[in-house]
Formats: sequence, C-alpha cells, structure tokens
Amino acid sequence: LVSDDASADRSAVAQKGIKGALKSRPAALFVPGCARRITACNYEDDGARLAECDWIVEVVVERLDIKKKVFEWVAEHRRPGSIVSSNTSGIPLADLTADMPEEMVRHFLITHFFNPVRYMRLLEVVEGPETLPDVTAQITDFVDRGLGKGVVYAKDTPNFIANRIGTYGMASVFRYMKREGLTVEQVDAIFGPAMGRPKSAVFRTADLVGLDTLKHVFSNLHTYLEHDEERDIFALPEVVDTLIAQGQTGQKAGAGFYKKVKVDGVSQILVLDTETLDYRPKEKVRYPSIGAARKAETLPEKLCAMVYGDDDASKAAWCVLADTLIYTANRIPEIADDVVNIDRAMRWGFGWAMGPFETWDAIGLTRSVTRMEEEGRTVPAWVHALIQKGHTSFYARNDDRESSYTTCEGGARPVPQPEGVVFLSELRAQGKELERNGSASLFDLGEGVLGLEFHAKLNALDDQIIEQYGRALDRLDAGEFEALVVGNQDDRAFCAGANIAMILMAASQGMFEEIEQLIDRLQSLTMRAKYSAKPVVTAPFGLTLGGGCEVALHSSATVASSELYMGLVEAGVGLIPAAGGCKESIIRMLGDIPPDVDYDPNPFVQKVFERIGMAKVSTSADEARLWGYLRPNDRIVLNPDRVLSEAHATAAGLARAGYKPPSRRAVKLPGPSGRAAIELFLFQMHEGGYATEHDLTVGGHLAHILTGGDIAAGATVTEQHLLDLEREAFLSLCGEEKTRMRMLHMLQTNKPLRN
Repeated sequence: LVSDDASADRSAVAQKGIKGALKSRPAALFVPGCARRITACNYEDDGARLAECDWIVEVVVERLDIKKKVFEWVAEHRRPGSIVSSNTSGIPLADLTADMPEEMVRHFLITHFFNPVRYMRLLEVVEGPETLPDVTAQITDFVDRGLGKGVVYAKDTPNFIANRIGTYGMASVFRYMKREGLTVEQVDAIFGPAMGRPKSAVFRTADLVGLDTLKHVFSNLHTYLEHDEERDIFALPEVVDTLIAQGQTGQKAGAGFYKKVKVDGVSQILVLDTETLDYRPKEKVRYPSIGAARKAETLPEKLCAMVYGDDDASKAAWCVLADTLIYTANRIPEIADDVVNIDRAMRWGFGWAMGPFETWDAIGLTRSVTRMEEEGRTVPAWVHALIQKGHTSFYARNDDRESSYTTCEGGARPVPQPEGVVFLSELRAQGKELERNGSASLFDLGEGVLGLEFHAKLNALDDQIIEQYGRALDRLDAGEFEALVVGNQDDRAFCAGANIAMILMAASQGMFEEIEQLIDRLQSLTMRAKYSAKPVVTAPFGLTLGGGCEVALHSSATVASSELYMGLVEAGVGLIPAAGGCKESIIRMLGDIPPDVDYDPNPFVQKVFERIGMAKVSTSADEARLWGYLRPNDRIVLNPDRVLSEAHATAAGLARAGYKPPSRRAVKLPGPSGRAAIELFLFQMHEGGYATEHDLTVGGHLAHILTGGDIAAGATVTEQHLLDLEREAFLSLCGEEKTRMRMLHMLQTNKPLRN
C-alpha cells in the first residue's frame, strides 16, 4: 500500500502547476477559487480515474516517444467510448496513432489549443481517417458552447494552419529585416497595431512565446516541409540561436529581443541590437505611413495607408504582406479547404484583426495582384482564375449572407456560422436595422425583442447614444416590442465610458448647465431602464467601464461575456460615477437585507468606496460577480459570439414569463460618522504617499455620496437622494482645474494622471 504522503509527493509537479496558474499574469483563472476545480494527480496512483472521464486531453512535451508512453497508459485505464485527443502543435496524427488500439483510434483526434488558453480563442481540430464523425461533432459542440472556443478544421500537415502561416509571416520579417537593416523596434512599430496586429508585434511576441519554443516550431517546419517552395525561409536566424545559447530565451528568462532593467530604481526596457548583440535604449520610431495609419478610421484604411505609402515602413509592410498572402494562397488545399478556416485561425490564434484573405480584400484584390505581378511575384493560378471570373474579393454577400470563394469549389458558398448565433451585420444586410444615427442603431432581433447597438468609438456614451436609448425605451412603452437587448459585437468594448472629450470641452468653457442637463438625461435614462415595465437585458463584454458599467448595472438582467473588464473608473479622470453607479453599487452590495433587520452599513460602504475610489476593474465576469456588478442569477457566456444571442433568448424568456419590474429601493447609510472613517483612511493614504491632494478631493466627494450626505446616522435614503448627490459632486469636480488636467492627460496619453 502507498501512503497518502507518498502519493502527494508524486503529485507535486501537478500541485506546482496549479500554484503557477494562480500566480500567472495575466491571470490564467477567472478567479482564484477556480483552482478548487482542479485535482492534482499522478501516473502511479490515479490511472483508474481516467475511467470517469468523457474527454482525456494529452498535453505533455512535444516528443513522440513520450506521448506514446502516455497513450499506452491512457489505453490501459480509459473506458471504451471516451474521447482522447492530443494538444500537439505539429506532430502528425498518423504518427501518434500508429500503435493505438483500434477502438481508441476511432475516438482520437488532435485538439490544438493556443496559449494562453484562457485568452486565445483558437482551437485547431484535426481528424484522422478513422476518427468517428460523432466524436468530432461532440468535441466541437462542447468547446464552442462550453469553452467558448472558435474551431477551425485543419489538415494533418506540419504545424497545421495558424503556426504554419504565422511562422512564415515571422520568417518573412526576419528575411526582410536582414536584407534592409531594420532594427527590432522599427519592425515592431511597423507590424503591430498599424497593420491590425497585436501590440506585441513580432519580437515582443517572440519573447512572450519563448525563443526556445520558436526554435522548435521553425525546426519542425524546416524538417518536415521538404517540398515547400519556401522551405529555406524556415531556417532560424543565427541571432536567435545565439540568444538561446546564452540563456536569453525571452520574457521567462528576463531577456530576449527585449530586456527589462532598473536604472536608478526606474524600470526601463532595453532592445537588442541585432548587429552587435548588445542591449541599448529603445529609439523612437516615426514614419509618415504609420502616422497616417493611426489617424485612419477603419482597418482597411489603416492597411492601405501602410502598404501603399512611399516610405521605408510602407516598403517593409508591402513586401512582407505580399509574400505572406501569396504563400498563404498556395497552401489551399494543402492545410485547409477554404479561406474561412485560414482567416479564422489567424484572427483567433495570432490576434490579427483580419485574416490573410480578409486583408487581401481590404487592400484591394485586383490592385494588389497587379502590383505583385509588376514586381515579378508569382500569384497562384486559382487567385488569377477568381479575378478572371469577375470577382474582386474573396468574400461577397449573396442572398443576404456572407459567402466566400476558394479554389476548392466552383462558386461562392455561405460562410459557416454556429447554429443559433445572432450577428448584427447579418441582420443589417437583411434589412432588420430599424433606425440608425452616428453612434447607435436599433434592430428587430425577432420574437418581439428590440436590439440597441452602440457603434461609436469604443462605444463611449454620447448624445446620440443617449437619444437612441431613449427611442428604444419609447418603442417598448408604445407596445411595439416586448423586451430590449443592449449590446454590440465590437472587438474590444461594450462601452468604455462616457465621452470625456465632450465633458472636458464643456467644463473648460464653463458650460456647467449643459453638463448638468447631460447628467440629468443619463440618470433619467438608467432609472427608466431599471424600472421599465418590460425587461431590458444588457450584454456586456470586454471594456465595460464608467458609464458602460452604469448602463449594465441598471438592467433587468445581464448576460455577460466571461472576458469582462468591468468597473467604475471615473476617479482616474478626477470624477465620480454620476449615472447611478454609486447608488447602484451600494444597493447591490447591501443585497436584499430586509428593512426590519438592524445592520451596520459601514463595512458595505467602505468596500464600495475601495472599488470606486481606486478605479478597480474586474479581470473577468466571475470577479465582476464577486464584486456585485453582476447578480448571482446573471448569466456568463464563454463564447463571445453567443453573448448577444443568449441575451436575446433571456429577454424573450423574461417577456414570456410575465416580467415585473423591481420595487423601488431605499437604503440605510451611516451619514457623517461613516464619512469621517473614510476620510481618515484617505488622510493616512495621503500621509503615506499613496494619495495626492486631488485624490483627497475626489475621495471626499465619493465618501459624501456613499455615506448618504448630511443625514442622521443610520437614516434611510431613496435612490433619488443618492442620484442628486452624484450629480452635485460631478458638477463640482468638473469645476476643478486638476480634474480637467486629468481628463486632458487621459485623452492625450490614455494613461491616468496622478496630480
């Protein structure tokens, strides 16, 4: 018999992994409590537990011999019918299954997740010739609905889709960089947001992934792609081998292409000089084309500014992109049968805003092909054939549906979408957009449900959104619809707050009456939504800050994306929430304490003050629920594409169930004595150097609101009383020069000013 202590020792590696997940940044888990769902096991003691599993995933080191030993162990302990998959990033499925039992082979496939798994949406699925269709269907449905993953169907080729194309793109950058003598920071400036790519661009991404991992991916491709027309490009540059040999493998080692150091106690990022292999301070990178791309309103405009400019950045952007587009087109049908799977793989796995073929459409298919051929590049025959048939893009709209063209089928075919998902772009094409202004639209979502979409920059609240929200509620009151869903399908933000540029302009010009009218309108709107006779359901995701948070707080129900960064952040610009955020936070924190129960409100008030005063933002929907920004019965959806459709189903269900609005609330607050306790805390923070003079001013206003103002200790106040306090404080702070300085600094730098 084995003692429990010995078993625990053998599970130490797994325990270490769980602790590592708890410490990782960005957070690997939605909230630390999720770790309780993980059980640390080991191969010696816990094999029998495999028989309890419906799906067994192998995620060991990328060595075939080790993986085969694991699969032997799995075959010994699993129950027949359970699904087994490998998370390999490139080992052929045929090699993995060579010695497997026949029944296990039929239940086996590759499921390649991308790191970090929580944040990267892509899951590449590779079936074997003997994989049962039902096995693939079960896995793809579960990861879509249960894990929120975007599935692409890859073929059993080296490094599948995303790593094949993404690695080629990086290799093309290395080749161009060596030829033209670009620096590391120049490359990252060109191939980052200006090109619709992540901020980490090329070399920060390499550091994040790890240069040793990068070498493995390059080597795997160079080894297996014997007949690839660009095989030689996958020979890793000498500089990477040198860095690896020196132990400088990227962020995990503290140095790679970038190195973080402290100079006189201040953190500084140094960059590698690829010629001398020494680190030096970063240099500012400025190109006219990048400046033009930053000013462009749409991604196609950004891309065109980059590739059709006439400076060195444009030349680099064009050459690398042209090579990548041609290489990608040559991979059909080798790695995938259509353009859709490739585009989705690059968007979901590498964070590209557009996939290769979407990018090709954005820069103009005909225009770009003409330039490619003028420069002597060989464009794939199937792309030529597409143009000769009169098609000017890979994607088109047919019969109110988006379709795509590829070389693998005769005409256009609809772009596949998950069943039951609502896409506002499709509804717009079908003529179901009822009203539209510059910042918001109304849609008929079906089943008597009206939809309100924000489409301003970062969906910040402005006059036009407020107007359209009011019109939506008017339609509910008029009996035209039975419920309302507030949501959108922007990439980043449900609503990043109020339009502070508009507020700053008014405050700077002394237009305080106009600001008061704006606050009145916002407060009336949120209260009208909260107490609407018909349900108002919000569908927040991503950035849900300030006014966006207040919109969500005043809903009948919320269906939130799991990736929800929600908070009342107004203190960061020297203001306080004024559309009911303070009020609703207090009400949510106090919950349903019966009016005849005696309680001390101070601990609740202090917790709300901490979150608003420190402008805290949740790192997930689960954390937002812990903070009271989501209610216990509000739903959390992992697949971002399904948030709006689930909100629609919730709204329709509430309407059918005979929804009744909540009763109006009154809450007991501590008054001046509670405010004094918070002000003492603020004073101590100031004395310790953690709060500025203006922090004290803003915090004092917030404390005044949250404790109920000048009331008797323990008095009960109405919602309107708290709204009045919010409005007064907001107006007062707008009159403060230091608040206006904070707003201006945020607009100019996107960073808070501590003045």
